Amino acid sequence: MAAMAALRGKLSTRRRRMKMRRERAVAAALLTPFAVFALAGAVQTAAIDSASAQGYNYNPRPARPKPPPPAANNGQMLVQATEVNYDYNNKRVAAVGNVQMYYNGTTVEADRLVYDQDTKRLRAEGNVRMTDADGKITYANFLDLSDDYRDGFVDSLRVDTAQDTRIAASRADRTGGNYNVFQNGVYTACAPCKDDPKKPPLWQVKGARIIHDQTDKMLYFEDARIEFFGVPLAYMPYLSTPDPTVKRKTGFLMPFYTSNTTFGSGFEIPFYWALAPDYDLTLTPRITTKQGVLMQGEFRQRLLDGAYQIRAYGINQSDPAAFGSAPGNRDLRGAVDTQGQFALNDKWVWGWEGVLMSDRAFFLDYRLAQYRDSWGTFLNQSTEATSQIYLTGVGNRSYFDIRAIHYLGWAAADIQGQIPVIHPVLDYSKTLDQNIFGGEFSYKFNLTSLSRQTAQFDPVTTIANTTGLCLNTSADPAARLPSSCLLRGVPGTYTRLTAQADWRRSFTDPYGQIWTPFASLRADAIDASISNQPGVSNYLTPGDTQTMRLMPTVGLEYRYPFINVQPWGTTTIEPIAQVIIRPNESYAGKLPNEDAQTMVFDTSNLFSVDKFSGYDRVEGGGRANVGIQATTQFDQGGSVNVLFGQSYQLFGLNSFAVADITNTGLDSGLAKPKSDYVGRVSYSPNSTYKFTTRARFNEATFNVERFEAEASASFNRWSVSMIYGNYAEQPDLGFLTRRQGILGTGTLKLASNWVVSGGARWDLEANKINQYIVGAGYVDDCFVLAVNYVTGYSYTNYGTTPTLNHSVMLQLGLRTIGMTSMQQSVSAASSGVFGQ
Repeated sequence: MAAMAALRGKLSTRRRRMKMRRERAVAAALLTPFAVFALAGAVQTAAIDSASAQGYNYNPRPARPKPPPPAANNGQMLVQATEVNYDYNNKRVAAVGNVQMYYNGTTVEADRLVYDQDTKRLRAEGNVRMTDADGKITYANFLDLSDDYRDGFVDSLRVDTAQDTRIAASRADRTGGNYNVFQNGVYTACAPCKDDPKKPPLWQVKGARIIHDQTDKMLYFEDARIEFFGVPLAYMPYLSTPDPTVKRKTGFLMPFYTSNTTFGSGFEIPFYWALAPDYDLTLTPRITTKQGVLMQGEFRQRLLDGAYQIRAYGINQSDPAAFGSAPGNRDLRGAVDTQGQFALNDKWVWGWEGVLMSDRAFFLDYRLAQYRDSWGTFLNQSTEATSQIYLTGVGNRSYFDIRAIHYLGWAAADIQGQIPVIHPVLDYSKTLDQNIFGGEFSYKFNLTSLSRQTAQFDPVTTIANTTGLCLNTSADPAARLPSSCLLRGVPGTYTRLTAQADWRRSFTDPYGQIWTPFASLRADAIDASISNQPGVSNYLTPGDTQTMRLMPTVGLEYRYPFINVQPWGTTTIEPIAQVIIRPNESYAGKLPNEDAQTMVFDTSNLFSVDKFSGYDRVEGGGRANVGIQATTQFDQGGSVNVLFGQSYQLFGLNSFAVADITNTGLDSGLAKPKSDYVGRVSYSPNSTYKFTTRARFNEATFNVERFEAEASASFNRWSVSMIYGNYAEQPDLGFLTRRQGILGTGTLKLASNWVVSGGARWDLEANKINQYIVGAGYVDDCFVLAVNYVTGYSYTNYGTTPTLNHSVMLQLGLRTIGMTSMQQSVSAASSGVFGQ
């Protein structure tokens, strides 16, 4: 899977570089934004579990104990009381004082209880408490029911359900065992105030009548008023919602509002059909003010071994000219996408994703579904649609994955012909259960096969960038030289099969020294058919190429830990050295490079035998990696870890000094006989604070070439994190100036339910804050209300310059009633560039 991840990461990096070479910002998870709630009359909500995807969700409540299983219904009535009187003439039984009655799975407690054997009516008076087999508890002053609980009435009651909802009313009538009619009823999903149970809950719905249909599992409210803290804020003549026991119910879902300059305001009211226990359908018409009605439909089905879903979208645009010269300037637009996953057994799964669109701009133009950054988090916008089919298997010590992938780029800078089609990529790895020569033996395979229609070049000089020299439309293709451009994507078809076997064994001698010999053998079979497009011959030889590449490796790793124990803690100092012997890299820089285009040298790969990120490059030549690691564990808690080291090219060809078509390895700190120094310091005094720094220092001048610092703190009421990055220029890769910035986020819990949060990214080179988000929210076990204000850069289909957008996002949710959201732009988009 490593090659797959590297390949996808490379493709994403490629598109980022195409789009004005945006700065590689350090990503951080931000608070999700929030949304608005619009309650309309005569709206029936359906309870499906989609609210959790809309930002905040309700605080969990402690689990209620499950009621004991009901005893067999043998028709016997068990009564316990201080006094029991039998009226044989009228066939009545009266129990007085601390009455407890159990009958047909229901328990009734009261001050007085009378059962009439002729009418088969049960009457309870004073402090009545009735608990049914499902855990529903009814409190009342007076209760009159038939002995099968199908008919009757209750005065001054309150019902507490197993789902933590409550209904109170002056009177309730029960008919046919299915209908409960509450007169002057009040419904809420909020727990009562512990200090003052009579205090109005945070929210409640009052109705002249509340009708509970237990067959259809629906609650109907007549003359409904929604109150907050006892103050009416909304009135509806009619409101219905599934009762709290329902997980899936046909009906209207909560509305959603969004806006955009091209389609205007959009208002959605989804309708959900629970067609069967295993499949459902949701239709979501979006009524827009400028483009008409956008129809959306989603079908989902869960089978015994998996699930799948199909979504379809379509619109006949009223004003296509609003999209100008963009792909959206057409009458009919639409799309279909699908995904599914199924288990073959406990170890194997297969699945797919698929997308078809009328034009590549459709999803972005209408901010649809999973293809939008709904909550405005930094640098989290999707720029492509992925279609793939895959098969994955996981064993005790093995892994298999194969998938074929097609990417559809929809940003303005994307040229579809430059995005490869992967057909397929395969990864397999296995570690043997038994030892070989006393050591661990493993092997792995990777197959990567892809094709690309059009070459992709990226500029690495200011002149090449400003003159468009590396664009496919440039006037002088012959001027596309390695000194001005990188060949990021090779046109044609490229297939590589890699097989590698690894062995290692560790010994500890009498002095405590740890010796680990290791060996590996890797073979690559490569078949490339390179199209002779303008400029490509300056980098690679066009035509068909078939070749084999073999890389045997032997090495030895040495560690000698010294342990010092003090009253305050234990310190371990460990010198580490590696010696690796292998031949030179075959065909270095002369073959396509698709999955090994990124190269960051730091402590994480200091002791890696092969430091390239993918399979298309393989490190060759003799190398030594040395370093020292110190770890201190404090007896009172906390630890410090320090690692510092350097890498040396001992003999042969330095693979990182060879300029390939993407200059991978150049400016990495490894292209010299003595590499740059790399170091890491991590300090965690306790579970609250964490500090980490990583750095790379120039071997000759000790100047900082790369530096990152992370700090975070998390308390009961607040948390904060900050990441600082400082990266020197890398002219061979096209980064001509130093990049420097700070990303900070924080959350503060003002009270038990109030939270404020924020985040900002500060470009220190431009000396400006170019993205930020601030928000506040109230969250408890029955109510969510939150708002976020977000600024962020995004790329549209109308130009290659990013635009700065300001948005307000609101979220409102009432537990068991529904949750909805709104996203509204509050300013016209302004263009700006935020890094290279």
